[in-house]
Amino acid sequence: MTLGNIQHMVIFNLHAGKDTQEAEQFLTSSAEELAAIPGVEEFRVLRQVSVKTDFDYGFSMVFANQAAYDAYNIHPVHTQYVAERWMKEVSRFQEIDFAAFE
Repeated sequence: MTLGNIQHMVIFNLHAGKDTQEAEQFLTSSAEELAAIPGVEEFRVLRQVSVKTDFDYGFSMVFANQAAYDAYNIHPVHTQYVAERWMKEVSRFQEIDFAAFE
């Protein structure tokens, strides 16, 4: 078994609620900041449409390998974003990371 790229996903709710102007601003500015970090590929902002979960939004991105994912996690833009935006504006979340099964 060989593990390929890493699909990083986080689903979340915001203190600002769903479909608010504040939520839209958070999603837009987050995409601009996070997608620009080296190693991030295929960054997507997602909106929940299922009634089977109570999470409102998601971010999804791909990393070529574990080294790229590790570099993202310690990148100064990411760590500052987590401290100054994520921890203050996100009310709850779940993070999921999958490696492609090849």
